[in-house]
Amino acid sequence: MPEGDTIYRAARTLHRALAGRVVTRFESVFPALTRIDVDTPLRGRTIERVEARGKHLLMWFSGALVLRTHMRMTGSWHIYRPHERWLRRRDDMRIVVETDEIHAVAFGVPVADITSADGLERVQPIRDLGPDPLSADFQADEAVRRITSRSEIEIADALLDQSAIAGIGNVYKSEVLFAGRVNPFVRVGELATSDVERLVAIAVRFMRANVADGTPAMIETYRGLRRTTGRHDPGARLWVYGRAGKPCRRCGTPVARAKQGPNVRSTYWCPRCQSAERARSTSPPVRDRD
Repeated sequence: MPEGDTIYRAARTLHRALAGRVVTRFESVFPALTRIDVDTPLRGRTIERVEARGKHLLMWFSGALVLRTHMRMTGSWHIYRPHERWLRRRDDMRIVVETDEIHAVAFGVPVADITSADGLERVQPIRDLGPDPLSADFQADEAVRRITSRSEIEIADALLDQSAIAGIGNVYKSEVLFAGRVNPFVRVGELATSDVERLVAIAVRFMRANVADGTPAMIETYRGLRRTTGRHDPGARLWVYGRAGKPCRRCGTPVARAKQGPNVRSTYWCPRCQSAERARSTSPPVRDRD
């Protein structure tokens, strides 16, 4: 699933391509979107801006309408010139927003709705979002408060909770915990507030480094350019994620991998650097063998 930095870069690229342009045609396979377009046509409206909130991409139109999409595991936005050949099949198309010079196409997007600007804040996934590390008004203390309030769950799952802190996905979860030397299976209530503050600061640093000007502004779902180690070698981009069985870049201990949490997400960690003795879960994780 694309994480917050991926959506941020996609929104930034869409904004640069579309902001200020007038919609000449709108098409969607979603009946609800088509019905709204019939009742309150998008054609003739100006695209005012495109922005990200956590893992949600918001396209704002004049007249106070907002198109919200969530990529989940399959979605991506592409931009094309008129008559340019699409890189994906038409059967994968979910939404088309055309202007005179740029066509934006959403492929494989499973979640989409159009709402009023006022109604957006009442849409539950938006209403319940925690502070976004990539927003200009990010409130670190509020993110820390929300995470620490989840005292009974494991810290890795707390970081994935979008109502605690927005935009963190499976990659950043593992990378942030490694950088903070925190075992992913320790319960939040067993951590000091200073530990949580450190993890939030690391998440902000990692995510902002991956959306800085000069980083690739790809529209397509993330394809492996994310870095947390600061190294430019493609084989040394990440500390632990995706490196099960390989030596820890700090101590040489084989990186471990296990399924974790109610959604059975993969977690990667170094048993030595991330002090396994700090994890006191009543049921220890079962290691994958694949």
